[in-house]
Amino acid sequence: MSKPFMFSAFNVTNQVFYQAKHSFAIVNLKPILPGHVLVIPRRIGDLFESVAKVQSVLEKIYTATASNIGIQDGQDAGQTVPHLHVHLIPRKKLDFNENDEVYQHLEKAEANLESLQATGKEAITGDQVPPTSMKKSIPRDEDRQPRTPEVMQEEATWLRSYFEQNQ
Repeated sequence: MSKPFMFSAFNVTNQVFYQAKHSFAIVNLKPILPGHVLVIPRRIGDLFESVAKVQSVLEKIYTATASNIGIQDGQDAGQTVPHLHVHLIPRKKLDFNENDEVYQHLEKAEANLESLQATGKEAITGDQVPPTSMKKSIPRDEDRQPRTPEVMQEEATWLRSYFEQNQ
């Protein structure tokens, strides 16, 4: 990847694991479940083609049986980074007590990112086994901390290898 990948004002080059002609996918700063990623368009044209491809591979990697695909368009819809993006969350039966709890977790995660931006902090800057950082169970929302750029880069490198093998 020679040119920088920007997500609004954030340089996310090291978090990119998939790229198409006009969109790319990055690992998430505060994933709700393992495999929670963002697909970001540079142009809208191939966005959903990229979403479908990333979804298919992630469901295999994380042995998911389904996925949540979400777009929050505008601040009043919960969007905190002012750039169109798609949340893609691989799902398994009973990963939440109530299926729709995922939306409450997503809303809280977006609110936490907004708090980091307000303070001026830089929030976003292999083999078949996920990086150690992704093997943990998901803690309560209030206990989740932003991941370091190094941890996110490790996951992106791991995911990128799947896409390179399946091209």
